[in-house]
Amino acid sequence: MRKIIGAVFVSLDGVMQAPGGPEEDCSGGFELGGWIWACSDDVTREAVRGYLLGAPYALLLGRKTYEIFAPYWPQMPPENPIAARFNPTAKYVLSSRDLTPTWHNSHRLPSLDALRELKATEGPDLLVQGSSTLYPQLLKAGLLDRLIVQTYPVVLGQGKRLLGEGTPPVGLKLVGSVVSTTGVVIATYAPTGHKPQTSAVP
Repeated sequence: MRKIIGAVFVSLDGVMQAPGGPEEDCSGGFELGGWIWACSDDVTREAVRGYLLGAPYALLLGRKTYEIFAPYWPQMPPENPIAARFNPTAKYVLSSRDLTPTWHNSHRLPSLDALRELKATEGPDLLVQGSSTLYPQLLKAGLLDRLIVQTYPVVLGQGKRLLGEGTPPVGLKLVGSVVSTTGVVIATYAPTGHKPQTSAVP
């Protein structure tokens, strides 16, 4: 069985929109794209290399992220290490709407049931990149196995959030963490499968 692993950059107020550049995702009038670079250091870069250039994986993407990635990565030079991983690997797009995949080795998943069936097969793990709308769905369906969160010491005040509308209450367990020299907290969580524990004040 495959694992589904999410890896995201977020601000202190939970925004994950357009971390890489001003033109990455301007939807909703977002004008702060490229907000990770002022805090990037060897620690953050090594964390990214760990999951993007480490073990084999297939990509799991939402429709919007796919539409951003599909025209971009095939144009990158073949010596670009991320392009060299993204372009040949299988890409699965979770979308209920019709989609004509144009990026090599891309496949539409029409429903969470289809994703559940894929997850039950043998093959590389599924790595989520971007795709803010996927996280509430994955948590609600109990399909997310790991969540790697790089939290940057910035407040953006607007933009798409990691855990937006429709996110269910879910307990998480910290399974790894490191802090970069610039104050970026890199934490890896595993969902517990239970709601958060609550109790009265002793």
